[in-house]
Amino acid sequence: MKLLNRLAASALMAALGVLTPMTAQADITVSHANDPAQALGVQLTALLAQERAAMGQVDTDAIERMLSGYRPTPKPTPPVKIDYSRAFLAELPAATGGAEWECLAEALYFEARGESVKGQFAVAEVILNRVGSSRFPNTVCGVVNQGTGKKFQCQFTYTCDGHAEKIHEPAAWERVGKVAKLMLDGAPRALTGGATHYHTTAVSPRWSRSFPRTAQIGVHYFYRMPKA
Repeated sequence: MKLLNRLAASALMAALGVLTPMTAQADITVSHANDPAQALGVQLTALLAQERAAMGQVDTDAIERMLSGYRPTPKPTPPVKIDYSRAFLAELPAATGGAEWECLAEALYFEARGESVKGQFAVAEVILNRVGSSRFPNTVCGVVNQGTGKKFQCQFTYTCDGHAEKIHEPAAWERVGKVAKLMLDGAPRALTGGATHYHTTAVSPRWSRSFPRTAQIGVHYFYRMPKA
């Protein structure tokens, strides 16, 4: 205990810049006949003095430049357990976001606002599955607007039907905005079996004859593009 007390006292005096007889003699070889506690105190004081001297030579500007570029890795947010219901969405705060969120929310609004909540999540899955495929653009906006303006070539009808698209149903917009945010934040894609295409039950496009159907949700059939 006496040894620990003496070491602590030496460290404190060194940190405060107080020179003691031991500090002054830090470079002197200590006789093995001396008190071991004193020898340890001298060595510790010498080391602290060397560290203090080295820190005084550090380029503070260089340290600030180094720290300014440091960005801690954020901890991943645990995924929200999804309940495909309006009641679940109603409990969530209103959603906002950047261009990708807006493109996804608009696609859900104009393509699926009349569908069930599960159907809206399913359409969002298709869009994000395309984003993750090398056979489609690698952004939400790129996928949604692929072929826009070219008759019969657009991927989502509302982008090339010639009608000005306006949001007239605020409640529906708020719901799909929340769906879009959840999906962009990493909600599981567990509804469509990796689907990349869908159509309503009222039509039968030619491609649907050769694409494996993966799910039916509401009035939409879902399909996965065959491997190339």
